[in-house]
Amino acid sequence: MHDKISEKLPSIKQITIGSRDSKLALVQSHYIRDLLLSKHPDLEITIKEIKTQGDKILDVALAKIGDKGLFTKELEHELLEGTIDLAVHSAKDMPTKLPPELEIIAFTKREDIRDVVCLSATTQAKSLQEAKVIASSSLRRVAQLKTLYPEKTFVDMRGNLQTRFKKLDDPINQIDAMILAAAGLNRLDMQSRINEYLDPDLILPAVGQGALAIEIKSNSKFKEVFKEALNNSSDEILLLAERAMLRELEGGCQIPIGVNAKLLNDQIEITGIVLSLDGSQSIKETIIENIQNPEATGIKLAQRLINKGAKELLNR
Repeated sequence: MHDKISEKLPSIKQITIGSRDSKLALVQSHYIRDLLLSKHPDLEITIKEIKTQGDKILDVALAKIGDKGLFTKELEHELLEGTIDLAVHSAKDMPTKLPPELEIIAFTKREDIRDVVCLSATTQAKSLQEAKVIASSSLRRVAQLKTLYPEKTFVDMRGNLQTRFKKLDDPINQIDAMILAAAGLNRLDMQSRINEYLDPDLILPAVGQGALAIEIKSNSKFKEVFKEALNNSSDEILLLAERAMLRELEGGCQIPIGVNAKLLNDQIEITGIVLSLDGSQSIKETIIENIQNPEATGIKLAQRLINKGAKELLNR
């Protein structure tokens, strides 16, 4: 297989990866570079750092900015201009509808999908249960936690992970805990800051959480190389189902929609939840289908949620 792929490599073997400029994004892009080099050590790979709108605007809640391409648009522009050959995204940041000239060619092997609790270094709280003020930039996380803990106070928290932890640990801010994705902390070797893991059947993750999405121009001469070296076929099944559900719901990255998909031999079990912003109302549904058509499975789940009133909740 590798020989056949190598035969199709263009004579010019220079590749430029487009990456957001945060520490986490660069770690993820170096991971992609290393995967490519492990299969094709003769490639010359450079990483171009790109600042997105979501990285520039840090004093406004994500939901108030609008989420269509908030962390992806600038990278997609560079793809279309031909200044980069592939863009590395966190899959959960990817809109479900892409520009017609672009496509996702691969989803990497998925990291831990769970959300986690990180306690402040200065709080007296010993657990999420004891925390009174909780920080998160995710409406999905906040809505689900409000369902369980309506008495707690939730505050918005933006910025890269280093900035967020600095705010969390500053006693002036009086924040007890912060909710983050386990995947990012694992990739940055910051597992020591994790105090609790949240059950993904109870607090459903974001669509695509834990996976990286590799976006390219549809006519890329490296398409087969990228697919063969980077795609994880098992996780691709889950991601296709999750993204199809989100697309059918016409939801974005910054609305209260959660999903948890699992492979059970030749079947996929997928649970979706749609919530009101305050967590007082929610619609949850689970289906199990054959893995042959994951996108159809995701659409079927979305339709069941819609039939139960999901669109009404999302349009409030």
